[in-house]
Amino acid sequence: MEIKIFIADQELTFAEVLAARLDDEEDMKVVGAAQGGISSHWLVAGKSVDVVVLDSDLAGGTANRLCAELVNRARSVQVIVLSSSSEPERIVDAIRAGAAAWVRKDESLERLLQAIRGVARGESWLPPSELGNVLRLLLREQDRHRKSEQMLAALTPRERAVLACLAEGTGRRDAVAEQLNLSVNTVRTHLQNLMAKLDVHSALEAVALIREERDGFPANGSPS
Repeated sequence: MEIKIFIADQELTFAEVLAARLDDEEDMKVVGAAQGGISSHWLVAGKSVDVVVLDSDLAGGTANRLCAELVNRARSVQVIVLSSSSEPERIVDAIRAGAAAWVRKDESLERLLQAIRGVARGESWLPPSELGNVLRLLLREQDRHRKSEQMLAALTPRERAVLACLAEGTGRRDAVAEQLNLSVNTVRTHLQNLMAKLDVHSALEAVALIREERDGFPANGSPS
């Protein structure tokens, strides 16, 4: 089966040279190469793509945004991120955005060919030298997420309602009190209690936490 590839790189010459080399492979066909970012709408403009090779160093830090858009718009598309570096934090950010592989630009062409064929089969590819660091970061993030969920689950319905109001942009305590039909003192008490439970020192920190866990934190509505 022929793997259809699109290349987006900050350097057009690099993209064109890479496209010519990939086209030499019997099982690959480059359907487009572009300098800089591409619109995710390109994928629904009548062209079929299996793998997008995306430069991580696109201007304006757009690579991860484009990766997420591409994956969300066409879930069958696999994104390989090419980079001149391999910092674990950047790799994790790309994984969060939906990338299936991360390949250094100074790796051999054979490594990239293996990655392209691998992601086309549904595999993931990461730099072997950074695999341990990446896994540690992902596990640390998973552990932090689990602890955050546990702390949020410990809130009472009224505390959750107060926090939900704050997260939705109701910043003043009197506005929260009016929205929830509570006294300002009661709102202050709930706010102090929920901050203690979440181990934060300000309402802003509490809001940041709830926004990180937004999918698991539906508002309970007005407290009874």
